[in-house]
Amino acid sequence: MRVFVTGATGNIGSAVVKDLIAAGHQALGLCRSEEKAAGLAAAGAEVLRGSLEDEDSLMNGAAQCDGVIHLAFNHDFSRFVANCEDDRRVIRALGSALAGSARPLVITSGTPIANTVPGEPAKEGNAIVGSNVHPRAASEEAAAALAAEGINVSVVRLPQVHDPVTQGLITPLIGMFRQKGECVYVGDGLNRWPSAYVLDVARLYRLVVGRAEPNAKYHAVAEEGVAIRDIVSAIGRRLDLPVKSISQEEAPAHFGWLSMFAGLDMPASSAWTREVLGWHPTGPGLISDLERLELPGH
Repeated sequence: MRVFVTGATGNIGSAVVKDLIAAGHQALGLCRSEEKAAGLAAAGAEVLRGSLEDEDSLMNGAAQCDGVIHLAFNHDFSRFVANCEDDRRVIRALGSALAGSARPLVITSGTPIANTVPGEPAKEGNAIVGSNVHPRAASEEAAAALAAEGINVSVVRLPQVHDPVTQGLITPLIGMFRQKGECVYVGDGLNRWPSAYVLDVARLYRLVVGRAEPNAKYHAVAEEGVAIRDIVSAIGRRLDLPVKSISQEEAPAHFGWLSMFAGLDMPASSAWTREVLGWHPTGPGLISDLERLELPGH
């Protein structure tokens, strides 16, 4: 297949590109930066200059490929709601270029969108929350609208995707802890976040775009749930900072925009995904990567 990849120079996207090429596929990566374009080409991909704001470049990339993996997302979480609505627009543009064909579009969401059964891990077939509850659901609402028009769209829901450099929402958390000089969690810290190693996630995207099953939902989850207290304690050891608990009432002042996630219990299952795709994660766990965390200035 020739696959158009948005976010092709990001942490997950660059791993997806390399995985696709290693498996014998061709990759066309969207890129706006000259420097990153050189790295993308060096990895063996074709480069399409453009951006998420340029819908013509998005549609052009999708139109000339056999499938699309959409990973790009603006990770300025201080404007999270606006970024999620931007993603809705991007998904609509990508889908319009695939109308009238069976070519697959694989979009990206998050496992918390399916944490809708109290006390149970998110499952692929669960009902989802709306964007009025969790802004990231805008991406899945956009996908559902495309599916209703007969476009072959499927969803990969991400947990905290990690390696020793980045770890999803944990990365800005680490920056916050370094700035404040202490590592904190909310309450007993037993709320859980799911995780997966970046190379396992890259392999999953390749399997999903190859399967091309319309309207399917997949969970890129290796560890169903790692307790926040364990995550924060591992960060504290690596940063050599004190670790303490704070109350739910103190969380907004301490975490800022991250307070909407800090106390949530968000376990997620990937049992169905593993069964239908034969996907078996083999990478290191989240705590292991946090113990090996690469720190700027160290």
